[in-house]
Parts: sequence; C-alpha cells; structure tokens
Amino acid sequence: MRSNIQSGAAFRRRRLTAVAVVLVLGAAIAVATGAIGGADDGTEQAARAAKAKAAQLPQLPGGGRRIIPDRRVVGFYGHPTDDELGELGIGSPDAAGRRLLAQAEAYEQARRPVLPAFELLASIATADPGETGDYSLRTDDATIGRYLRAARRIGAILILDIQPGHADFMTETRRLQRWLKEPDVSLALDPEWKVPEGAVPGQEIGATTAADVNEVSYYLDMLTRINQLPQKLLLIHQFTNDMIADEQQLTQRQWVAVSLNIDGFGTRSVKTSKYREFAGQLPWPAKGFKLFYREDEGLMTPQQVLRLRPAPSIVVYE
Repeated sequence: MRSNIQSGAAFRRRRLTAVAVVLVLGAAIAVATGAIGGADDGTEQAARAAKAKAAQLPQLPGGGRRIIPDRRVVGFYGHPTDDELGELGIGSPDAAGRRLLAQAEAYEQARRPVLPAFELLASIATADPGETGDYSLRTDDATIGRYLRAARRIGAILILDIQPGHADFMTETRRLQRWLKEPDVSLALDPEWKVPEGAVPGQEIGATTAADVNEVSYYLDMLTRINQLPQKLLLIHQFTNDMIADEQQLTQRQWVAVSLNIDGFGTRSVKTSKYREFAGQLPWPAKGFKLFYREDEGLMTPQQVLRLRPAPSIVVYE
C-alpha cells in the first residue's frame, strides 16, 4: 500500500514538474513572440514615421519628390518680350499654360505621368553689350515671379534658362539663388549663347566645358540637399559635338537630374539621327529632346517622339 502511495506521489511530482516546464516554455515563447512582434511594430512605426516626414517636406506639383524617372517633363520655352523667342512669348502666361496642358496631354501615360514645365529665359544673349557689357539681358524678378505663379496655377514647374553671353554660368546661377530655393524651380544652361570675349552672340556659336557645368550642378545639388527640396533638373542644350568640351567628364548628382537636351531644328530624319547620336554618349536616364513649331520641317508627333529610343524624359517645344 505504501509503495502505491509513493508511486502516486512520484507521479504527481512528475506531472507538476511537467506542467511547470510547460508554463515556463510558454512564458518564454510569449516573451520571444512579444519581442519579435515589438521589432516588427518598431520597423513599421519607423517606416510610417519616415513616410510621414517625407510627406511634410516640399513636394513637386502633383506630389512626390523625384522628377526622373518618375515623371516625363513636357515644356514650353521662351520669353514674353518677343514671340520669336518661343511659345512663352505668345499671349499671356495663363494662355501659354492652357496651350501647354493641351500639348502635354498627348504624352500622358499611366506608368509615367507628365510634369508640365515653363522654360523661361532668365537671361537673353544680345548682339549689344548693354549696360553690364556682357552681351546679356537679365530678366527682372517681377517677370520671373509672374511666370512662376502661372506655372503653379497649372501644376507645372519653372525652369530658368541662362543665355550668358560673355558672363559665366556660375555667376548667373548664383544670381538666381532666390528662385532656385523654391521646390518647383529648376535650371537650364544654353552653351550656344556662351561666347568668348571679342565674339558676339548669334554671330558665333558658343560652347562650354564639362568643368563649368559640373560647378553649376554641384552648387545646385548642394542647394537642393541643404534646403531639403525635391529633385531638380539641370538641362544642358546641345546641338553640336563640340558644344560641351570634355563631355564625358560631366557628373551626375544625387539631388539633380543632369540632362542633355538635344536641340536644333530640321527634318525628322536629321533630328532623329542627332538624338540617337547624342543620347547614346552618356549612360544617364534623363534624355531631353527639343521641337520647334515653326522651324522644324514636318513637326514630329508625340507618338513619334515617344518611339525614339531611349524615349525622351524631357520634351521641350519652342
């Protein structure tokens, strides 16, 4: 009888021990699960916090902070002083905006929506040295502000184009710092109108160097990063092989999409072959293409433009 009692007691002790082990294991699993769950929650919270912070930073028109490769830019080029200077010289800024939206609609794609743009001449190369002696006429702030407000009314960005004459690109870029600190203002350089001392813009085709462009792109990249701005464009117009010396030395930037904008008017075949030649010289995602309503012989349709390979990321009409 005693041995049975002892056996029963031993059985109960073993059962209690087993139960205790199960409880301990259960608690450990619960703790581990909680820890893992907490890690997931922490990761998700950090991701949500980062997303919320990004949403609080300045955005591009239509939302987002990256132009290339998320959007395709379609723009009108010009200046209000003369309709010979391009589409922005025809009618009011709002009228130009309505025409731009109608033109840009043909480029709209679900996977790559359009970002409209005004490419406004911030300085115009002239045949006269002018008051500054640099053969360039600067656009006043009131005009720039008027076109920026008009661009914002249609959800577009403003691209300030520099034709420096005898001035240098970096000096003209610094002059525009007030505007370049805006989240929806980018920059374009026009080497055709950068001529050496003794030359007159329009009588001689100008040029620049990769070093000069890199100086501007570095400055623009730094300005964008410090002010936590969305990505900016830096367009460099080109239609001859020697328009940018040491072109292979051009540097792409983290916060700036540097793009060659293949310029020049002509027939479809000439423009297409020139685009293929220049666009293949640099392995960058941002490729630009310019069209001329008046001067091009047989204006290419948006469908023909989009069939170019690679398809342009920036299309500008003059």
